Amino acid sequence: MTTQQKRALTLRDVSEASGVSEMTVSRVLRDRGDVSEATRTRVLAAAKRLGYVPNKIAGALASQRVNLVAVIIPSMSNMVFPEVMTGISGALEETGLQPVVGLTGYLPEKEEKVLYEMLSWRPSGVIIAGLEHSDASRAMLRASGIPVVEIMDVDGTPVDSMVGISHRRAGQQMAHAIIRAGHRRIGFLGTKMPLDHRARKRFEGFTQVMAKAGIEIADQEFYSGGSALVKGREMTQAILGRTPDLDFLYYSNDMIGAGGLLWLLEQGVEIPGQVGLAGFNGVNLLKGLPRQLATMDACRLEIGQQSARIIADRVSEAAPAEPVRITLEPTIDFGDTLRPG
Repeated sequence: MTTQQKRALTLRDVSEASGVSEMTVSRVLRDRGDVSEATRTRVLAAAKRLGYVPNKIAGALASQRVNLVAVIIPSMSNMVFPEVMTGISGALEETGLQPVVGLTGYLPEKEEKVLYEMLSWRPSGVIIAGLEHSDASRAMLRASGIPVVEIMDVDGTPVDSMVGISHRRAGQQMAHAIIRAGHRRIGFLGTKMPLDHRARKRFEGFTQVMAKAGIEIADQEFYSGGSALVKGREMTQAILGRTPDLDFLYYSNDMIGAGGLLWLLEQGVEIPGQVGLAGFNGVNLLKGLPRQLATMDACRLEIGQQSARIIADRVSEAAPAEPVRITLEPTIDFGDTLRPG
């Protein structure tokens, strides 16, 4: 079934929606002072509702597009997204398209602001992390008239195309592996849980499998800051101080898992005999640790490559303007901290 071709919104659309002239709309969006506050409010409300973003290069290029691909991600500091960017950059290298990055810090309001600014330059496509966005961000993505690829996650409904893994399934797979290894007193340690929807979905999938096996999470330790080795050490010390009989610790990412591993080794804990460990993301940098942490590869490089190819093919009209949905399958690396069942 062929989908309807997207059409970018114009000043006329905002004019009709707000009931004022296109010239007045233009004045409001250029922040001119010669417009009443009531009119300004009406125009801005209509623009936000429609998802309209002003075109900063209008008239500068006949195509009304620049050869940039907006890549909007939460962070470049947690060892996850640099590999995604490597995949994107490599796939775009021979296309004439260039990625430009915006960082959101996992904050919906910041994502909305970054998206607004990037779309105002009329990029050729958007690659954006996650499926959860504010209503205003979703409206802007839908109204952009360009290819949009949401990455990292497939547990939800995308605006256009998506490439990622099922984080609920990833959590379920890890839970099955831990149960098969014979562990029953399990603690969970996670960061950014209120904001990191993918970590939350892994936790949901993990606890669903545990519940079906008649096992409750024995203790939990959460932190709202960034992922770091030192935080993993602190969290591990805290959770085992409260619940010393835990026999497995499941971390929401490899960085805090590595911190926990180092702390446990310093305490002389036998791993995985006394306590087993597992993280998530398959961070290559951590392969030099005294013990290899059990983890799950999040397919980051391939996600970057596949998402960029979708944009490039749509821009070059090598592929029909239809949504592409790609689900990749991560695998468990048992390392030295989880016994294969």
